[in-house]
Amino acid sequence: MSILVLVIVVAVGITGIVVAVHATGGTTTVRLANGDAAIKRFHEDFEAEAIKAVVLSSDHETAFLWLENNRIGIVHAIGDRYLTRIVEAKDIRGIELTGESSLVLGLRDMTWRGGTFVFDDADTAAKVYQAMGGTA
Repeated sequence: MSILVLVIVVAVGITGIVVAVHATGGTTTVRLANGDAAIKRFHEDFEAEAIKAVVLSSDHETAFLWLENNRIGIVHAIGDRYLTRIVEAKDIRGIELTGESSLVLGLRDMTWRGGTFVFDDADTAAKVYQAMGGTA
């Protein structure tokens, strides 16, 4: 078999795999419909936690939930699944307000380091920033 035929066969095979993964929903990112959906998903993993308030990111991929004892719950979409965490001050590596309505959160968790989160307005971003221990 010539090298050209081999390259064509490999390229067609890889393309077929990518199309199959996409067609079966492998590239789908879930979204939280509203605060109630975030609470429901959070309670699947932490059913005993009392939730005081919920804020969604503007893309509805992340929810921040105010909990007892100055803790924050997080529900974050990764692909077609949700990651849930309870974050305390000691878990935060860094937090910074960026732009008008976004913040960058760094966590000490080796399985999820945090990310950049955009909110609908600057007030909402500031509330999450302050709840997570950021100071203006």
